[in-house]
Amino acid sequence: MKVLGIGDNVVDKYVHIKTMYPGGNALNFSVFAQKRGVESAFIGTFGNNKEAEYVESVLQELQIDISRCRHAIGENGCARVTLENGERVFLGSNDGGVTRENPLKLTEEDKVYIREFSIIHTGLYSHTAQLLPEIKELGRPLSFDFSDDFAQSDIDQYISYIDFAFFSCSHMSDEETHTFIQSNFKKKGQILIATRGSERTIAYDGTQFYYQSPEYVEAKDTMGAGDSFITAFLLQYLKDKNIMLSMKEAAFFAANSCLVEGSFGFGIVYE
Repeated sequence: MKVLGIGDNVVDKYVHIKTMYPGGNALNFSVFAQKRGVESAFIGTFGNNKEAEYVESVLQELQIDISRCRHAIGENGCARVTLENGERVFLGSNDGGVTRENPLKLTEEDKVYIREFSIIHTGLYSHTAQLLPEIKELGRPLSFDFSDDFAQSDIDQYISYIDFAFFSCSHMSDEETHTFIQSNFKKKGQILIATRGSERTIAYDGTQFYYQSPEYVEAKDTMGAGDSFITAFLLQYLKDKNIMLSMKEAAFFAANSCLVEGSFGFGIVYE
């Protein structure tokens, strides 16, 4: 099995301790997969500042393949963050920096490369929506994270290309979540999953609903918890096609990720 994250890479700057950590939804997926013993790669765009250099150096240290990444002049993706009782709170960002300013375009070499992977993951913050039709044509399962900032128009536009759709729905009740994911199910074989913070996760496969309560821990930092859930779910599901087992494994991995500072550590002090 080999997996690929396409899209965003950022530094999360924790303003209260002047420390920055590498992150980003697509990048986190690749890192978490590698940490679970699965070969992974990342395709994205790095800026030409110190933040970009640091993220790139971390990926090289973790031996994640970044050979298809791009470089552009400008700021790397950056978010400002603080913590309140272990819960990460976003204070602002540059909206992806060079990732947003230089939308990815796939070359024929990229397409040959992408076909090597068992699954491709991207998301709303990756600024890759324009690539979904092309990626889907390559015949590989496609996962997409709508996060918590989605609009119905986004779902309507992208959902038909997606095999695994993830939504952050902590603002919805059980009943609202059931209605929401069932109404957005579009095709046979598709799985929609709504994570809901401290409430149970709900999944739907077009036939039935599945439920998983979170594993409760005293969180040090919830940054990256959703991405770790996504990664563990996808890797387990690719192995055994069992939604319940995959959700259980994902809940356990997500809880443990909350015991790590930043998305996956590697913090350094910044000026």
